[in-house]
Formats: sequence, structure tokens, C-alpha cells
Amino acid sequence: MPKKSKNDTPFKNIKEGAFTSQARQHNMTNKQFASYVIKHYKNKNSDYSPSLTTFRRAMFYKNFAK
Repeated sequence: MPKKSKNDTPFKNIKEGAFTSQARQHNMTNKQFASYVIKHYKNKNSDYSPSLTTFRRAMFYKNFAK
């Protein structure tokens, strides 16, 4: 089994500021946009259908913003 280096983290592929950028494009704060994404995810009657990545970013924000 190879040794883990100090640079191996589960967050190495996270794009910093991506969720904030999406929120700004929708003219919302991060909190408002996270609630909006979670509410509209897999809602067939909605005009906005976020991707799985956006939904995961919203859940991440909700869990760690507390």
C-alpha cells in the first residue's frame, strides 16, 4: 500500500468560489441560492433544474455554513 503524502486531501479537486460565482449569476446570496437549488432539484415543474454538482455544492454549503 503506497504511503499517503501530506498533500493528499479529499478536497483537492474543489474549485474555490464556484458556488459563490453561480449565486452571483442568479443575483442571490450563497444562502438564498443554496435554498433555491435544494428546493428545485428534481422538481419537474420547475423552470430551473440544477446539476448534481450544483446540488452537492448547495448541500455542502448548508451543512458547513452553520
